[in-house]
Amino acid sequence: MTLSTRQPWLLLSMLVVPLLTLASPAWFRIAGVPPSWAPLWLLPWALVDGQRSGILAGVCLGLLLDSLHPGPVSAIPALLLLGWWWGRLGYQGPPIERSFNLALLAMIGTLGLDLSLMLQWAWRSWFGLRGLQETPAARLALPGWHGSDLAMAGVQVLLSQLLLAAVLAPVVCSLLLLLFRRLQTASGRG
Repeated sequence: MTLSTRQPWLLLSMLVVPLLTLASPAWFRIAGVPPSWAPLWLLPWALVDGQRSGILAGVCLGLLLDSLHPGPVSAIPALLLLGWWWGRLGYQGPPIERSFNLALLAMIGTLGLDLSLMLQWAWRSWFGLRGLQETPAARLALPGWHGSDLAMAGVQVLLSQLLLAAVLAPVVCSLLLLLFRRLQTASGRG
């Protein structure tokens, strides 16, 4: 039995991620960019509960985040892959406990999520341009991001969220990891 089946109320902790995304205070922002909370929650969950639960949590978390920001791009593919990868890491080697390791994994997860979103926007805008004349008026008429948007705003968001992940992961991921492991051992005994 996994942690999610023994402690179903822990899945409700996933609802904190969209709430933090919506209510991110100004002092948690860098250059107006809030942290990416999804990798900070998914990392300890997948490390403790494994691949299957990490994949399921990644999909559910992606659906929650996509419902906040409806549009043509989705966080599901990146969160699914991160849940799978972190779940494998949790079961294959020694337990990951050091703050530096958690911060590095959270930064890789944030980078993967942001790059996935940027690539989806780029893919969408590339196919939107296909078949049209490449005039400035045609480029402005297309929905979505363009190369210059991805180069400027996307990189600023990416760098800000990477820095926030590096700062917040040692605290947030360590506390969640301790909580999830403690609940897993407590439910395993009972």
